[in-house]
Amino acid sequence: MTFKHYQTFFRSELASFYDAMEIDSFFYLILEKLHQLKRIDLALNPSLQLAIADEKKWQLILADLKEQRPIQYILGETSFYGLPFTVNEHTLIPRPETEELVAWILADLQSATSPLKVLDIGTGTGCIPISLKKNNELLQVDALDVSEEALLVAQANAVQNHVMITFLNQNILEITAFSKSYDVIVSNPPYVRYSEKEAMAKNVLDFEPSLALFVFDENPLIFYEKIAALAWKNLTPNGFLYFEINQYLGQAMLDLLSNQGFQSVELRKDVYGNDRMIKAIKPK
Repeated sequence: MTFKHYQTFFRSELASFYDAMEIDSFFYLILEKLHQLKRIDLALNPSLQLAIADEKKWQLILADLKEQRPIQYILGETSFYGLPFTVNEHTLIPRPETEELVAWILADLQSATSPLKVLDIGTGTGCIPISLKKNNELLQVDALDVSEEALLVAQANAVQNHVMITFLNQNILEITAFSKSYDVIVSNPPYVRYSEKEAMAKNVLDFEPSLALFVFDENPLIFYEKIAALAWKNLTPNGFLYFEINQYLGQAMLDLLSNQGFQSVELRKDVYGNDRMIKAIKPK
């Protein structure tokens, strides 16, 4: 069977699960992962043959896609801020909105001329600290997570991307103070309320780690309150605090940080128009 013929079969098998554009994106991601071929290769060589042994690999992936398992978990990798990252079921899949947060931080720090100490809280794959370090070598970056399994992934991603990050296995809710001061603290903590589960896609609910996603409705800002309190203690004067947030809690976050004493609190929307990122500065 040619790849072109298999692509027709692949599309028909997934048509009731995904839209046509998404199906084609899956096809070309798998094509590159399994065969190191790109879309242009098929266009230039439409008679390329798919070996029977390779067809079996495709069939296994096809079965996973029908279960709506995320393609990133199936392939074991994704891209974030132009960098390759390993992912698995112990880590959230990095989102484009988080790339916007990274871009904001890098823009704010681009004029730095001396080393800055950065802490990422709830690092998951390590996408935030690794992307920051890769794009600004002046940064001295620590990253912590409660999950040992996630930290193993993050450490592998740091090696893969040739950056030095200090990883810490700690539960942020149990920390009373950090061992040193930081110029920047950033976090994308769990922020989806359990009451919002019904609106979430099956591929997120069934496969991504709930530990990294959900908070109880009774106290949806539990992580933000704790991190803000620690940042008040451990940020240097004029230090920056950044968060990714629940789109429905933008005003609550503005109030939280202002009431804590932070200044220049700024809420930003993501590319989809949702309140998604917030920055605050610790005064002198």
